[in-house]
Amino acid sequence: MKASPIITDRLILNPLISEDAEQIQRVFPRWEIVRYLIASVPWPYPPGAARHYVDNVALPAADAGSGWYWTLRRKEDPQQLIGVICLMDAPDNNRGFWLVPEWQGNGYMREACDAVTDFWFRALNKPVLRAPKAVANERSKNLSQRTGMRLIRCEKGHYVAGELETELWEITREEWLAQRASQP
Repeated sequence: MKASPIITDRLILNPLISEDAEQIQRVFPRWEIVRYLIASVPWPYPPGAARHYVDNVALPAADAGSGWYWTLRRKEDPQQLIGVICLMDAPDNNRGFWLVPEWQGNGYMREACDAVTDFWFRALNKPVLRAPKAVANERSKNLSQRTGMRLIRCEKGHYVAGELETELWEITREEWLAQRASQP
């Protein structure tokens, strides 16, 4: 199943397309965004890196049915990309995201995470969602806690910022659906 557009209260999540690389290249290469991303993200971020990622990593994974990628855009300004969120059919790494710092702290990533997690469990019928994160990434860790995930393992991980303590968080399909059923 391919990613399709997802509309939330305040956001439009459009499936990633090649043309998005230009905006990603403009807004992404910032230390506040990349420091807690996996070490394979090049830093300093070179010209053309976004195009390479979109065309040679993300879109082939989407075509193969092993990745689902969306851009985040506010309904008030649907032309402006403010972040990216993805789901990956990979062991112990099923969801990743980044958001431009100016838009952090407004609940946008919680809204996007809820939407794509619902897609993971309802549309893709996956049994569990796992997300690794650097212990130092407090915002991401807090988001996991607020969405009902639980910590299952600690280990070392390699990030753009270097080797850091890492936590692996998870939620099962049954837990997610029960949580959703209890919400008004």
